[in-house]
Amino acid sequence: MPRITFIETDGTVRLVEAEPGESAMQAAKRNGVDGIIGECGGSCICATCHCHVDKAWLERVGPAGDIEADLLEFEAADVRPESRLACQIPITDALDGLLLHVVGRSR
Repeated sequence: MPRITFIETDGTVRLVEAEPGESAMQAAKRNGVDGIIGECGGSCICATCHCHVDKAWLERVGPAGDIEADLLEFEAADVRPESRLACQIPITDALDGLLLHVVGRSR
């Protein structure tokens, strides 16, 4: 089972187990990660699961798609090149050990 490390906004480190095929947002919500809200349920319309992918993982996770990038630009705070919506990161065995920094609420 792939494991994801979330660094919450207060610095708390949360290691969670994820099911292959679920999103990073679903794994975070199931495990009570603070700051990953997912108000839209993973529909890519709210930006309440904004996170920064650790730079060592950027290539494996891949870039945001066009709709996700637009949503980040217009709805999220502290957008960086490593910004992603956790609901748009599908978990695979290749992402075992993924490190995500929680950004918190959208604007």
